[in-house]
Amino acid sequence: MKDKKSYTELMKSHTSHQKDADLTSMDIYIQMILDESLYKRRLHILTEKINEALDRRNKQAFLELSKEYIALKSRE
Repeated sequence: MKDKKSYTELMKSHTSHQKDADLTSMDIYIQMILDESLYKRRLHILTEKINEALDRRNKQAFLELSKEYIALKSRE
């Protein structure tokens, strides 16, 4: 009978495992939000830099930034 747990012990165990699962789900959700935010920010910065390169007629910068922008967009 030493191997059998009481109802209270089983409930405590279940609750602690559920909190761990909820925390893990929450961590994943938070990471997804942060990743999306960083992705959108990077696209915005690249767009501004590409426009600036066009305004200044800097072909080399435009080509490099466009290449990076395309690579980033292809991850979608």
